[in-house]
Amino acid sequence: MFTQYFRNFMSVLLVLGLVAGVAACKPIVKREDPNSVKDLSGKWNDTDSRKVSQEMIQDVLSRPWLNKFTTKKGQMPTVIVGKVRNLSHEHINTRTFISDIQRALINSGEVSFVASSEERGEIRGERKDQDLHASEETRKGMGNEAGADFMLKGSINTLIDAIEGEQVRFYQIDLTLIDLANNRVVWAGQQKIKKSVERSGVRF
Repeated sequence: MFTQYFRNFMSVLLVLGLVAGVAACKPIVKREDPNSVKDLSGKWNDTDSRKVSQEMIQDVLSRPWLNKFTTKKGQMPTVIVGKVRNLSHEHINTRTFISDIQRALINSGEVSFVASSEERGEIRGERKDQDLHASEETRKGMGNEAGADFMLKGSINTLIDAIEGEQVRFYQIDLTLIDLANNRVVWAGQQKIKKSVERSGVRF
């Protein structure tokens, strides 16, 4: 009798423990303002990407190359964003950074923009498909693409200095704007970010 009671009691405790464990593992979700600044690890994040892209685009659009081009050609320049190489110590989603740059350029109203090489490949495939299947009135022919006048490209580098529970992370972002007609660099921009991260009792 006592043995059976004990077994039932232990079964109840086990079930309660499992229920408590599941409840403890339930994630707590809280919505955040996408524009809020929140550094958790000290690594490159969305705030860095957005801030750097905005400041660098403001700089590139304020330089003499833009006025010289519009005065000579009588139209706004066409720009394409090339590769932004991640040469840092950490994984950085450069696609997000490139997207931030593209958005800042487009929204400035100072330049026109053409699709990336990857996007152009997909669009050209669509045109080939239209050659076979679309009507003459709606078909988009080959050879009518707008060529870019300038390419914006660059890199992200880091320097890390750490001792015991403190670490300093230094980011350097370099971008250059290149005239595709002659390969001349018409603008070179640089942004720097320095972060201090402290973790008591933990070594990096």
